[in-house]
Amino acid sequence: MIVNDQQYRTIWPNEALGTNAKTVSVIDQTKLPHFFEVTQIDSLQQMISAIKTMQVRGAPLIGAAAAYGVALAMQQDAGDNHLQDAATKLIQSRPTAVNLRWAVQRMLKVLLPLTESSRIQAAWNEAAIICDEDVLLNQAIGQHGLSLIKPLYTKQSRTINILTHCNAGWLATVDYGTALAPVYAAHNAGIAVRVWVGETRPRNQGASLTAWELAQHGVPHTVISDNAGGHIMQQGEVDMVIVGADRVTGTGDVCNKIGTYLKALAAFDHAIPFYAAVPSPTIDWGITDGLKEIEIEERDAREVAWMSGRLANGEIAEVNILPAGTKVANPAFDVTPARLITGIITEHGVYAPHQLNTMQR
Repeated sequence: MIVNDQQYRTIWPNEALGTNAKTVSVIDQTKLPHFFEVTQIDSLQQMISAIKTMQVRGAPLIGAAAAYGVALAMQQDAGDNHLQDAATKLIQSRPTAVNLRWAVQRMLKVLLPLTESSRIQAAWNEAAIICDEDVLLNQAIGQHGLSLIKPLYTKQSRTINILTHCNAGWLATVDYGTALAPVYAAHNAGIAVRVWVGETRPRNQGASLTAWELAQHGVPHTVISDNAGGHIMQQGEVDMVIVGADRVTGTGDVCNKIGTYLKALAAFDHAIPFYAAVPSPTIDWGITDGLKEIEIEERDAREVAWMSGRLANGEIAEVNILPAGTKVANPAFDVTPARLITGIITEHGVYAPHQLNTMQR
């Protein structure tokens, strides 16, 4: 995507100056929207830290980051023990998103049969393939999602209002995005769209990231408080909801950023189509009950107790918003049952939850 008139992906490898080694560049998403910064990562531990602290985030992107994390690990030590240890640590860094585990297991499948001397280059090659595949998957998701927006626009002959939650745009992937890929495809095709952007407390990925990237692309959008979603649905100002997902079960339960479930309930009550846009690696075919089988990450209480923002003088500061001694619960995700989902938008097409098992794997 374009940032300040320059083409970017969210992650890419670099030749380290003066050596035969490589580093990995990532857009530091903890600095957005106020600063656009690229961070260099040159070790497995730095990549694990980047994933845990959400310098890189979004299910497809952390899968790609984990693949490059394996490559960085092989650059340090290509032995079996180090490979297995690196894989374990990466999988443990963010337990909810299935793409991370999928990417690491794919790297293991490629690397374990090889000799140590051939693993380094093979790891970099496979990580690059995973990234390129992600871009193609998301482009296809965009076109299938466009097929839902276009007839609605033709019928209504007015701006189509789409509500989203968290960030499932290009910042959450290698490029193009999942939930926002159809929005970009529609905008590029000349279809008038407007995006309602839920702020997504406590980390505010909607307000900080989705609004920023939509602005970069010139897509009309409006940020709303998380609690306003139901109200604007009541007012008839939402035509469809499209969200991403960190994991989808084989039966169509959708695990996504906390607050998604509430928006799905409101959409269901108002007969508003509710879609999850996901590449196939996000579907966990091994589980059938999202509520019972998906591990929900509990994040640091500080994310709820403290808010970060820009002061009037331009300085970035954090402020505590809770009374001293107040306890905090901070589940990072919730599960929306399949009964509330209209369809799953994948690179293969749009499927009702009960039809997922007919999809090509």
